Amino acid sequence: MSKSFVSGSRTKIPVVHLRQVEGREWWLWGSAVAVTVVLTFGILSLTLPGFPQLGDSTDSLNLKEWVRGLAALVLLFDIYTLYQQRQLHRIRRQLAEREHLFQLITENAADMIAVMDRNGQRLYNSPAYLKILGYGPEELAASSSMDQIHPDDRARVQEASEKARNTGRGERLEYRIQHKDGSWRVLESTSSAIRNPKGENDGLVIVNRDITERKRAEERLAHQSFHDALTDLPNRSLFLDRLQRAITVSRRHSDFKFAVLFIDIDEFKVFNDSLGHAAGDSLLVQIAQRLTASLRDADTISRPGMTKEDLEPFVGESTLARPGGDEFTVLLEELHGPSDAIRVAERIQRRLAIPFDFNDQEIVLSVSIGIAFGSNLAANGQDVLRDAEIAMYRAKSTGKARCEVFDHVIHAGAIKRLQLETDLRKALELNEFRVYYQPIVSLDNGQIVGFETLSRWQRPEGLVMPAEFIAVADETGIILPINRQLLFEACRQLRSWQELFPSDPPLTININITPKQFAQADLASQIGKTLQESGLDPCCLNLEITETIAMADADRSAVVLSELKALGVRLDIDDFGTGYSSLSRLQRFPVDTLKIDRSFISRMDTDVETREIVRIILMLAHGLGLKVVAEGVETAAQAEMLKEMGCELAQGYLYSKPAPAETIEQLLSDSRAAKVRRNARAKAAGSNSA
Repeated sequence: MSKSFVSGSRTKIPVVHLRQVEGREWWLWGSAVAVTVVLTFGILSLTLPGFPQLGDSTDSLNLKEWVRGLAALVLLFDIYTLYQQRQLHRIRRQLAEREHLFQLITENAADMIAVMDRNGQRLYNSPAYLKILGYGPEELAASSSMDQIHPDDRARVQEASEKARNTGRGERLEYRIQHKDGSWRVLESTSSAIRNPKGENDGLVIVNRDITERKRAEERLAHQSFHDALTDLPNRSLFLDRLQRAITVSRRHSDFKFAVLFIDIDEFKVFNDSLGHAAGDSLLVQIAQRLTASLRDADTISRPGMTKEDLEPFVGESTLARPGGDEFTVLLEELHGPSDAIRVAERIQRRLAIPFDFNDQEIVLSVSIGIAFGSNLAANGQDVLRDAEIAMYRAKSTGKARCEVFDHVIHAGAIKRLQLETDLRKALELNEFRVYYQPIVSLDNGQIVGFETLSRWQRPEGLVMPAEFIAVADETGIILPINRQLLFEACRQLRSWQELFPSDPPLTININITPKQFAQADLASQIGKTLQESGLDPCCLNLEITETIAMADADRSAVVLSELKALGVRLDIDDFGTGYSSLSRLQRFPVDTLKIDRSFISRMDTDVETREIVRIILMLAHGLGLKVVAEGVETAAQAEMLKEMGCELAQGYLYSKPAPAETIEQLLSDSRAAKVRRNARAKAAGSNSA
């Protein structure tokens, strides 16, 4: 191998024509030796005993010719030798120029160029090695080419080198190599085989490019793509990737348990709006730091009731991320059980409850946390994260600063509620809500004196009862436009019936007031406007308010009820007996009627105690000058008992189910006809007796 290189002043340089030069020199010296031997033999032959002596002129002439021939041969050989020496000098000059050019290229090249023999020993290293890696020629010469390569990369480099030697073709390869200062640099390398005249590979020429800065830039870009710029925590994309890997592991190993915590800062918007977004960002950074510390402390979680020796440590990994805003997520892996995740959540809440020092001001905050446990049945990371978020919102809705665990009932309820909300808004636009009426009758004569209005939702699939949508409509505020529509329609319809079926006193209508309506500051003005637009006499409108609403804030209720009473309407307390009020407390309110809840009426004909409760309510109500309506009357026996107790009014299935206006109008018509017939019979009976 060493013959393949020419010794230079500084390094050994590979030369293309070196073997040709050596061949010519050997041939030239061989020729010189041959000529010298011939001349020596010729001269010696003159002195041999058998050589003829110079005796005459002919012999002398022959000798001269012989000497001239030898001299000519020597002259020709000298000429040829001079020619060959000139050629050799020209070749050496070319080689020197090439050596100089090679040195200029390698000494000024930014890339590191190395020549290695078949055993991996360095034969040449360009000066770039000193500039880039800090190693001098002596240090490189004293070590193997593999010594500085990262242990994890040596096998790949060795494999690539062997492949280059065997095939003569090198592949682009990235690997790490150690700088003299101990740091690691990343090189991009290509190699080419050096072949001898037999076609065998004698070594490698390797060109290495330092791509450390490029790799760092790529890593920074990748980091920024998967990390939050403010807190440097993983962002939503990276968190979902790690969560998906946890799901994959759980599918392969049934005993692998993990959980996701969804953390939301309670009332963070208030802090952000009051102190500014810069202050909010600073607080988020502090929260992220405290969360990180909490998770480190949670790496070992004690079991209740266990000693220090028999603790089962939680040794799984945890990933803290910031999906955005004031929300943080945590992935806890390799849990022993659900209690581990709950204890981590409680630890986080305790840590974040410690006041934050911000510009010499203490900031106290709380967090709501939702927990979703993963399993091998989990569809994907998005679903698990969504479940944790649903649980977090449930924690917020139940009082904040709480921790809630997700279950599928919550999920199904959330989906159903969301769909119901959407359908309610659409139904309002499509005018799908209908007013149903249930008659209120006089127990004294059985005549219809008024109606309670009830909403129904007429969907294409069928009729939807109030119990299925009223609560959601009230919570979301959709109940407000629904009830405004219902109130106007009911007032307009009652005016029509009053004209068709006049009576003394006139027919009345009962309208239920929901909590959301009662909380409106302009409730009285809204109702007054509706009465004016419909033309209904205010005294024919009875507003029903549950005792729970009335007693929730007694002072405010007194004000609102007084405003309503000033309109001229009548006020009823609905579902009396199911709340926490007493008749004595009702003295503060300008109430006209009590409606006894159906739960009492339904049992009064079978339960003596319930019957006695109804009797006492009636007695006390009458003592306060209030009329009483019994709800849910279904049997004649119940009606008879109530009549005997002095109850004035009743409503229930005994008289009619809630029905649309067309059915009620027919019922009124039939009732009027029956009354006419009764009066006719009574008149006829009177005439006959006369």
